[in-house]
Amino acid sequence: MSTPRTTAVAPAAGHPLKHLAFHLLTPLLMCLGMALAYQGAFHQPAPHHLKVAVVGVAPEVRALAGAVQGRAGEALDVTTLPDRAAAEQELLDRDLVGAFLPDASHPELLVAKANSDTSAMAAEKVFQRVAAQQGVPLAVTDLTTPSEGDPTGQGLFFLLVALSIGSYGSVAVIGAAGAALAMRIRVLVGLAVSLAVSVIGILTAGPVFHVVDHDLAGVWALGWLYSAGVIGIGTGLHTFLRRWTTLAMMVLFVMLNFTSSGGVYRPELQNGFFGGLHSFWAGAGFLEGARSLLYFDGGAGFGGHLLTLVLWLAAAGVLVLGAARYERRGRAATSTAVGTGAAGGVGGRVGPVGRTGVAPGAGVPGERAGAEEEIEEEIEESAAAI
Repeated sequence: MSTPRTTAVAPAAGHPLKHLAFHLLTPLLMCLGMALAYQGAFHQPAPHHLKVAVVGVAPEVRALAGAVQGRAGEALDVTTLPDRAAAEQELLDRDLVGAFLPDASHPELLVAKANSDTSAMAAEKVFQRVAAQQGVPLAVTDLTTPSEGDPTGQGLFFLLVALSIGSYGSVAVIGAAGAALAMRIRVLVGLAVSLAVSVIGILTAGPVFHVVDHDLAGVWALGWLYSAGVIGIGTGLHTFLRRWTTLAMMVLFVMLNFTSSGGVYRPELQNGFFGGLHSFWAGAGFLEGARSLLYFDGGAGFGGHLLTLVLWLAAAGVLVLGAARYERRGRAATSTAVGTGAAGGVGGRVGPVGRTGVAPGAGVPGERAGAEEEIEEEIEESAAAI
């Protein structure tokens, strides 16, 4: 007598596939956003109103400046300056990219590469052509001295990257794993995390790699201000966006932030969109503020860059206050609903109401597992984004 065989029923694939597809949407949107942002910002750098000057008062100097402007069109903004001292001052004020001193046998170009090495190279290319027409070599003089560990001037940009990753990577943990905590507690945790991020940043950029070889306290303070703003904005956004917070933070503090910071190309080599963002975006506030502090004696627009970071932190404060108010309303509505259900004789056991409407650990085991799974998935998505 043969033993009857049972046919195993295959589990329905619809729900797992739908769940997988939903979660794959975030990395695909990140891929699209990064492609659009980075290629849009960096794919075709070209001068736009690059500010240069020709030094001298003779009619020949004015004629040369006019000829250079005529050939360049909107790519350059060419002015004349009376002497070398005036040219050096404008370069150190970061109002100029290059200043050309014409000479029949020894022409010279003054630049400040700490302002932007790529912009200085663009100015050098322009006046190399002028010197080549005279048949003489062009001497290039850099008025700034790079830090020992940052000869290319790119180190501060990579410090910005480290601060940003440490900051927005912490947002998912604070928002998801700390969701049961009061907003004021999450804010205090965020301030502590931003302090830790800024300390890690300045220790690695300073004593370890010597990217920052002086004014460590000032650059650290800028880093803390920047990191606190990023974490504060993320903490506030998490209340409204939940699992989409990671994508929003990537847009704000990677896609638009790194591309407009001036770390690779400053606005004069970018299109109008990213050049416009540079004037008020958080990353540019930190990077240009640190440059001004390290290489231009705290001048050259440092106050404006500091104000940018303060305003971003203020925006974070407004967002956090709005999120706290929204959560209070949600708790009040949940408490009312629970009280109405109890008064109406709703069966079942009601657990105490927590800060998000349901107390941690309350409810059915399956619901608790689902909430914990969502937290884990959100943190994993943030880690994958990093």
